[in-house]
Amino acid sequence: MRHWTKGLPLGVLLAVSATLAGETGRPLRFEEMVKLGRLGGFSVSSDGGRIAYAVGIPDVDANATRSQIWLVPAAGGAAAPRRLTDGEKDSDPRFSPDGRRLAFLSNRENGMQIWILDLSAGAPVRATSFPTGVDAFTWTPDGASFLIQSDVFPECTDTACLERMVKAREAAKVKGRIAERLLFRHWDSWKDGTRTHIWKVPAAASGAVAAVDLTPGNRDAPPFEIGGGGAWSASPDGKELVYPSNLDKLEALSTNADLFLTPLSGTGAAPARNLTAANPAFDGSPRFSPDGKWIAYRAQKRPGFESDRFRLMLLDRASGASRPLTEAFDAWVGEFRWAPDSKSLVFTAQMGGRESLYKVGITGGAPSILWKGGAIPGLEIAGGRIFFTASALTHPPEIWSVGLDGSSPSAVTHVNDARLAEIAMGETSERFTDSSDGKKLEAWVVKPPFFDPSRKYPAVFFIHGGPQGAWEDGWSTRWNPEVWAAYGYVVYAANPRGSTGFGQDFLDAISGDWGGQVYDDLMRQADDLASLPFVDRSRIGAAGASYGGYMINWIATHTQRFAVLVSHDGNYDLAGSNLETEELWFPTWELKGWPWNSDLYRKWSPSTYAQNLKTPMLVITSEKDFRVPFGQGLQLFTALQVQGVPSKLLTFPDEGHWVLKPGNSCLWHNTVMDWLHTYLGGAEADPKGLALAYSVTK
Repeated sequence: MRHWTKGLPLGVLLAVSATLAGETGRPLRFEEMVKLGRLGGFSVSSDGGRIAYAVGIPDVDANATRSQIWLVPAAGGAAAPRRLTDGEKDSDPRFSPDGRRLAFLSNRENGMQIWILDLSAGAPVRATSFPTGVDAFTWTPDGASFLIQSDVFPECTDTACLERMVKAREAAKVKGRIAERLLFRHWDSWKDGTRTHIWKVPAAASGAVAAVDLTPGNRDAPPFEIGGGGAWSASPDGKELVYPSNLDKLEALSTNADLFLTPLSGTGAAPARNLTAANPAFDGSPRFSPDGKWIAYRAQKRPGFESDRFRLMLLDRASGASRPLTEAFDAWVGEFRWAPDSKSLVFTAQMGGRESLYKVGITGGAPSILWKGGAIPGLEIAGGRIFFTASALTHPPEIWSVGLDGSSPSAVTHVNDARLAEIAMGETSERFTDSSDGKKLEAWVVKPPFFDPSRKYPAVFFIHGGPQGAWEDGWSTRWNPEVWAAYGYVVYAANPRGSTGFGQDFLDAISGDWGGQVYDDLMRQADDLASLPFVDRSRIGAAGASYGGYMINWIATHTQRFAVLVSHDGNYDLAGSNLETEELWFPTWELKGWPWNSDLYRKWSPSTYAQNLKTPMLVITSEKDFRVPFGQGLQLFTALQVQGVPSKLLTFPDEGHWVLKPGNSCLWHNTVMDWLHTYLGGAEADPKGLALAYSVTK
């Protein structure tokens, strides 16, 4: 087993190990990537001795991913992992407080429910039969109940009512929808009169104890968590629950979630108490300290701006006063956990194009770095060690651990080691280019495997979404630079202004200026790509999704420097898309108002300049995408077709903003790569047309 050195970036180490392991292997084209296991959520037993984790295995023919739960000693080493479940969709394992049982979500019966496995013996037993299903859950501190999240009918106060409502809706012959408020749909699903609530449910299906709605009322509690993070926390003594909710009348225009405290008994004896009413912006991700004296949480300062800096805050339970712990830390605080002694917290944050682990004391001060990494989407602390999920451009996620002082980092899981040993990865590197105003613009460059410096390669210029996002040194199963490189392309993933990880001022600069300075940044980075001695500057394409798709549309109407373009779920007509989208706080901040009182909608809308469309373009859109609505791609494709511009349209009726199903992803990858092959001359993706049958070589 290869150990990574403290302080050396994860991406560098993984790039080295992958290159050494796969110099004579197979390129990581889609048919190879789809065979890799996909690590899901994990849980660490309270003593830090065992880890349960989910692994998904994609099935392209079935157009679905099968997920199961595995168990491994937290120390890692030579011990083989043990598979605990064999369901179709088993996920989100959670150890009971005493470590004797493992709960997990499964769709085996009655939709998605909680199942419990006695780790000493026996088969999984269904623990819940909640009428509207379980979306997320935690154990209560005493292990007797679960706290579950579900979209319920707010007029119901018991599960019998929920059951009647569900059955009535299923039996209805008419499926019309009526809305009386905004945010009636979100991302890829309709709310249909439901609200997200937290219920307390007994950890057994006996029905002896009734389930209780802990966050009743016609509001989402918790709401959608801006920036990710945990939605609620129970006090260590099991007496109270802290959770976020947004009480503003127009939720679609507001990011003002506040933290509320309520008795965990759910008796309704006292109304929930607002702990952060003084802050008109986001407060969320609450976590009680192990000693119960503090509540740590994340907060923003600017109302309506979802990409304001996330600060780590500390609320004193005795006084009710809050104070920031990371005010001088110019980066977003991501996931965080309390140290066992309640005197410090560990958190993730992105600096540049990588995420790392940091530690800060409850007295504040400059956070200290514990571990430099690539991308870190999961974090837990148990048994005196930090456990986290880590990935890099050259390596899919695995679970790692490190001491609370940053010592002795080691890999715990090895889900994909055997397959990766047979794969040849392309070399990755980091580049910097000067902007017109002297800022450093970062980009990742990925070369094709078996790179020959004497050759001239076609290239693809990547533009990320957000726009407040970044290309990180992390793995992706959707836009994976290594996969594109495996088809013979040099990939250049650009981080212009508006990208996260380079300070809040750098990020703020894109708001209100979608096609301005950021476009200049990107063109300078495109010049840098074209200057590389191994790139054929006559065979460079560009591709992007979400805001990246918008920028592809903007590029298509402002320059013909690229040979081919790929636009996935990109805004084309800003006035139309931003009145049809759901999170209205986003366009009203980014474009400084509404289409009727802000000229920026027309100024920065690609549709305004549609007469300039000339570059061949693949347009991809999905019918369940409520963030960048389906019609945006249809409008763009129509404008291309009626002007005689070579173009192709790919749509999915069963996908949202992302293409997630394996069969759909197969079609997506083959369509994209064959489109690039036609105009840039890279490797043909699907010479036999297998994508149309949702199959790949096994």
